Amino acid sequence: MASFDAITALIPTLAGRVGAGASASDVQVVIENLGDEEAVAVRREAGEVGRLIEQIQLISAGVIAQRSYRESGHSGLAQRLGHRSAVSLLQELGGVTKGDAARQVRVGEALVAAPVQGEPSEEVAVGQDETAAPWYTCLSVALREERLSSAQFDAIRRGLGDPPDGASEAWEHAALQLTDEAAGRTVEELLAQARTIRDLLDPHGAEERFLARFERRSFRTFLDHDGMRRASIAFDDEGGAFVESIFAAALRPRRGGPRFVDPDEKTLAMGLAEDPRTNEQLAYDLLLDVVRAGTLAEPEAVFGTRQAGLRLVRVDASDDVPGPVAFTEDGLTALPAAVAERRMCETGVVAVTVDGCGNPLDVGRESRLFTARQRVALAIRDGGCRWTGCDRPASYCEAHHIDEWHRDQGRTDIDRGILLCRFHHMELHHGGWTITRSARTPGCGPGDFVLHDSAVRVRVLRERLPLRYLWGDIDPPPRRFRPAA
Repeated sequence: MASFDAITALIPTLAGRVGAGASASDVQVVIENLGDEEAVAVRREAGEVGRLIEQIQLISAGVIAQRSYRESGHSGLAQRLGHRSAVSLLQELGGVTKGDAARQVRVGEALVAAPVQGEPSEEVAVGQDETAAPWYTCLSVALREERLSSAQFDAIRRGLGDPPDGASEAWEHAALQLTDEAAGRTVEELLAQARTIRDLLDPHGAEERFLARFERRSFRTFLDHDGMRRASIAFDDEGGAFVESIFAAALRPRRGGPRFVDPDEKTLAMGLAEDPRTNEQLAYDLLLDVVRAGTLAEPEAVFGTRQAGLRLVRVDASDDVPGPVAFTEDGLTALPAAVAERRMCETGVVAVTVDGCGNPLDVGRESRLFTARQRVALAIRDGGCRWTGCDRPASYCEAHHIDEWHRDQGRTDIDRGILLCRFHHMELHHGGWTITRSARTPGCGPGDFVLHDSAVRVRVLRERLPLRYLWGDIDPPPRRFRPAA
């Protein structure tokens, strides 16, 4: 049985500070007496040790799962220990939820199935081609090298799904690019980006999946044991995005939306921020208001000046992009081209011309604040808050002038603006951080946005990976899957 003093000996900042036989309370006292930088170092170092331990857990989970296949019947490992499946056994061994145990099995099986780096796979050993290795072997390698966590591995693996016949090389290429993206994205956003990229690579399969989810749409109400009526809703892609846009438009001030708005909306936003109702109660009241009002509603009375609605971005076909392609402005959810065509007939279009790297060309200086058309262009280019690790969508962002309006006589031009969520916009100004833009890239206008923090470190603020696919900012997969005619 491992002890706290043995474990802390593996953590450099704690090594030598915890005595033999120490308890969790003793370790807590030591950490509480550390300075800020040392406390952060302990967490970082403990995470590194934890990832190594996690790999052992995952490999053992994969082996247990392999020895507990249903085909083994009651002779399977988990079954012999009184469990229906490996997931059930791992729940008991680790005291984890069913979802966590299932993830350990998925990742563990993938790790065990992938060939160990530097050694031939079993298939290669008996004379088969090396291409027999799974397309996600690169993810297993990244997990072993601690460049991915198990949650990040699972998000990319599940998000991309299994490739169509003949498309394994493209899927592996996408997996490598998502691995590079993982350090600066939340697991949830990594999963969403993987799904979007899968749909961009496989537009035929994307439409089939869209239609399958559409068929599963449902709404039902029921009474609970207290006599309270409840509801269960399963949204299709377009309907879910539309409903989310309604709630986002109405509740944005409570959720950390933009502050730089016109005076009337600012007054409404202050009133909403001070409203004693919870966000869930506000959402409920909003839903009933919309249902009651129906077609007779005055939208301004419900939503203020920021109208609710689902904005789609359509990218016309080119040599690099099988198209047309459409995706939601918030969330970058890929949708079939037919959906974009129908919505264009219903609501019209706002044309935005971009160069080969996704930089909008329709720029200008009209006022201190970016105009509505300029914000559309920024949303198309940035996809949301550009701050590393932030997943706030475009509708929750403010347009930041990288050249100060007063100090630098900055222009309200798109190529000198960048989308930041409210929190990170305030962090930038109050923390004394700055954003610059690197030199122009031939044929692609201005270069990367670069963040300079208070510790004199720099990092590149990249747009979402699906957008870089669309604009050709990164090398595309070696071949895009196209279904046979």
